[in-house]
Amino acid sequence: MSEADQNELLFVPLGGAGEIGMNLNLFAYGEPGDHDWLMVDLGVTFNDGSLPGVDLILPDLAFIEDQRDRLLAIVLTHAHEDHLGAVPYLWPRLRCPVYATPFTATILKRKLAEVDLLDEVEINIVPLNGRFSIGPFDLELITLTHSIPEPNGIALRTPLGTVLHTGDWKFDPDPVVGATADEDALRRLGDEGVLAIVCDSTNVFSAGDSGSEGDLLASLTEAIGECAGKVAVACFATNVARLETIAKAARANGRDVVTAGRSLRRIEAASRENGYLEDVSAFIDEGDAGFLPDDKTLIICTGSQGEPRAALARIAFQDHPNVTLGEGDTVIFSSRVIPGNEAAIGRYR
Repeated sequence: MSEADQNELLFVPLGGAGEIGMNLNLFAYGEPGDHDWLMVDLGVTFNDGSLPGVDLILPDLAFIEDQRDRLLAIVLTHAHEDHLGAVPYLWPRLRCPVYATPFTATILKRKLAEVDLLDEVEINIVPLNGRFSIGPFDLELITLTHSIPEPNGIALRTPLGTVLHTGDWKFDPDPVVGATADEDALRRLGDEGVLAIVCDSTNVFSAGDSGSEGDLLASLTEAIGECAGKVAVACFATNVARLETIAKAARANGRDVVTAGRSLRRIEAASRENGYLEDVSAFIDEGDAGFLPDDKTLIICTGSQGEPRAALARIAFQDHPNVTLGEGDTVIFSSRVIPGNEAAIGRYR
């Protein structure tokens, strides 16, 4: 009997399966009861308002924590909070190496520095489309497109077959920032043979195409051009392509761009460090917003999903220290409502 005949390949999701957020996926290979484990992503989810006093919800590590001596590594697909946001809080209970592409690693390092873990966590930076081995797993990153730079699918090859873990993805012919999805690599993988696909896509049940980031510039430029006073545009801080689109639309209308929200400043710095936003002038800090004429001001805000601590919420409830909006000003939501956030967004009215 061969080694492969004695072994098994397991997939165990501890978060993110059948829900939005808190992604934590485990793959195992080895003899029954004697497995090497690999974790893909370690994210958070956000409170929907049903748990008073709670901001973040973390996955339950009990299953893998009991076997952490056989946990080889954490591999991150991309830098969204629901895929890496739990690492700073839960890594001390796992203490294994982390693998990520350059932009994702930059975001993670900043988060680890905030909790004094930067010097403790071993971070291995993998190039885009990189191929590497961790224990019995042969991994290949496949570039996809998403609302953040460097989203990766992962082909996990084992003696028992290959599993494609997609991470978050869509097919965008003009993503504005980053490369298009590597469809050739996906075809080659299909020709090679795939045992299973672990697929993650928030809008999988919505019929039709998702649309391209590149299609938004003209309509957003037109919408901003119709505004007389200040303009605030709410979006996800991590959507670097949207930041570039908004900045170009603002420039076309003679407006300077102000960023409101710590996460936006952090993402801007990480983006420029990794070669993104090269064609966009540096954004103006929110502390200087009051020195700009109203009709020359565009404010990019966090809080497009009604997050209570985000910049837009504080502006709406007149609790922001630097940014105010009043009669004649306009707020543009440049994001789709994530199911479950309707009530939170409605509080802004």
